[in-house]
Amino acid sequence: MHLSIEQINDAAQFRGTNGDHDVTIASTGDQEGLSPMEMAALSVVGCSSIDLLTILEKQKQTVDDFHAEIDGTRAEEPPRVFTDLHLHYRLDGDVTPDKVRRAINLSLDTYCSVSNMVDQTATITFAFTVNGERYEQDEQSPVGD
Repeated sequence: MHLSIEQINDAAQFRGTNGDHDVTIASTGDQEGLSPMEMAALSVVGCSSIDLLTILEKQKQTVDDFHAEIDGTRAEEPPRVFTDLHLHYRLDGDVTPDKVRRAINLSLDTYCSVSNMVDQTATITFAFTVNGERYEQDEQSPVGD
């Protein structure tokens, strides 16, 4: 893997690339782009989402619509690593909640390289919604939203 960044302007704002795709990296909220920590959080939810959808496809589960979100809490002192991350996956289609839960656990515990790096400093939890019914990480039946 080879990646590079190039400074865009006089500020700490960069264009990162893998040669085919670019991303804008920003150091402050008033600049266009994502901060490095936002990209790290997106990498966790992106990696696990790829695993989740791949596992469900292999299990012959049909996902018609998919959306995922991540919320993070960071340490107050430098290096301000993530201390807690909570993912919420939303799926619609012909999918079984037990299979979704198992796929998420497989991703976060085994397959997702990014979550396995981040869980060295952060507690990672999740919830998921299947066809409008919300399930918590350790709850077997739907819970109210």
